[in-house]
Amino acid sequence: MATKMKSVDAVLVGMGWTGSIMARELTKAGLTVVGLERGANRSPKEDFALPGIRDELKYRLRHQLMLDTATETLTMRHMPNETAAPMRRWGAFPMGDGVGGAGTHWNGVTWRTLPSELVLKTHLTERYGRNAIPADLTIQDFGVTYDELEPHFDRFEKLCGTSGKAGNLKGQFQEGGNPFEGARSDEYPTKPLIMSQAGLIFTEAAKKVGMHPFPTPSSNVSTAYTNPEGQTLGACQYCGHCEYFGCESNSKASPNICLMPVLNADPKFELRANSYVKNLVYDRQAKKVTGVIYINRQTGEEIEQPADMVVLCAYPFNNVSLLLSAGIGVPYDPNSGKGVVGKNFCLQTMSNVQLFVEQEINPFIGTGANPASVDDFQGDNFDHAGLGFFGGGYLYPSMSGGRPIQVRATPPGTPRWGSEWKKATTDWYNHNFAISAHGTSYAWRTNYLDLDPTYKDAIGRPLVRMTFNYSENDRKMSVFLTDRVMEVARAANAKILGNPNPRTGNFDNISGQSSHHTGGAIMGTDPSTSVVNRYLQNWEASNLFVMGGAVFPQNPGYNPTGLLAALAYWSAQAITTQYLKAPGPMMQA
Repeated sequence: MATKMKSVDAVLVGMGWTGSIMARELTKAGLTVVGLERGANRSPKEDFALPGIRDELKYRLRHQLMLDTATETLTMRHMPNETAAPMRRWGAFPMGDGVGGAGTHWNGVTWRTLPSELVLKTHLTERYGRNAIPADLTIQDFGVTYDELEPHFDRFEKLCGTSGKAGNLKGQFQEGGNPFEGARSDEYPTKPLIMSQAGLIFTEAAKKVGMHPFPTPSSNVSTAYTNPEGQTLGACQYCGHCEYFGCESNSKASPNICLMPVLNADPKFELRANSYVKNLVYDRQAKKVTGVIYINRQTGEEIEQPADMVVLCAYPFNNVSLLLSAGIGVPYDPNSGKGVVGKNFCLQTMSNVQLFVEQEINPFIGTGANPASVDDFQGDNFDHAGLGFFGGGYLYPSMSGGRPIQVRATPPGTPRWGSEWKKATTDWYNHNFAISAHGTSYAWRTNYLDLDPTYKDAIGRPLVRMTFNYSENDRKMSVFLTDRVMEVARAANAKILGNPNPRTGNFDNISGQSSHHTGGAIMGTDPSTSVVNRYLQNWEASNLFVMGGAVFPQNPGYNPTGLLAALAYWSAQAITTQYLKAPGPMMQA
């Protein structure tokens, strides 16, 4: 029998970026809020301090900030007719654990989505015709436009002190910025980070082949900055320990730095770390979620937390798991195409080529954000007529730090061990970097999430089953983008080029990917094709809201953090200005 707590105005599941944003907006509106986090509380002062935080073995190889797969994992397969097997070790996409979530160990790359990506199906239909979109390409519009989200992108960038250079300021092109971006209402809060040698080589080569390079927008701040919440971030140290690590100089924006100090000081907010949410309490007849049941991981006690409103702010896998376990919405069936929960799971389609150059490059001077980017082949920035695919991505030099265990690139044909390997790794350690393509992952009929019929997690719930493989659209798009990467690589006059690796085979969880998972609880304006409405309110329970990448109908070719944060602010605005005045559906089914 679960211990029943006193009811609160809102309970949030997950305290990463979306959880901390939503908690702050709701407490400012006067609500009492409980934030539940599966993992431990993490304090930058205590958990991200030197010298311990720069331990590559502990954090990069042994995944100290990540979820333990013995507690929870997922099962994987390529197609619906296969048997899925559980991941026993994290590969390409470990899941974060603890207060701050993925916001503690992200790289800081902070994009705004192209305006056309938010109305993708409408845009492609109008430009290429309805018959040009394959039936298995189950893309949709988000249900919200860039102009509606622009103030919220701006707000998140100012929260993080995002560094960069505007390319489109109030409709006017700005030299040195991204010429393809949507119109911005303001310049970035801080100037771009210092360009690394790899970034300079890439920039020169990209210009040679007619592309338009610019500094990558990054929430690793270039100078000391105090955000609108009164929290101060320090200038980036270019230490190269961003991905998989917390930031010892507080220069990489995170919920722990930007919002949690304010929330922890607010009497209307209560953080409960080590609280493993087991299930939602769903009243189907009333179409309400009355609270959540969670397990205190330190005592093993089962606790029910009633609330007037429940907001799922966890990782996409967890948000979808809670919906499916509670029976909220119809599970997706890839055969019939009916159902919505679990539909349109997407990842990211990435490729690269390694360059071995004459110029000396200090690999330890790096940030999580790649120093420069090219957006000429993002989304529908180029004509897709006759290409046989839709989508694209940005190109960039991948140089985020020369950590000695993993960063040991050698030319093709080098032995993997022995004296020849030692000589090659010594000769080329200061003379190599990769150029990468960060591509779209557009929704495909057979890519989805459901509950595994065999395997369970540590508290007895079915694991989430991920059915995913590269679609024909992904494969053709990856070949195209990789060819563009090779154009830049050849223009860089590298002494040796590695082998290009477009994603033409099956997906694997070993390397070359990202932790940018989206879909499964997608947003829209039609309950027959979406789980939540344009305000991220669940169609089946009007007091239930879902945040994060789970609501993306497909995955644009950008890192998702900027968009998921903007959507959280957009939803919070709707809740505080509309829903609280008249609780109930904000859109009619």
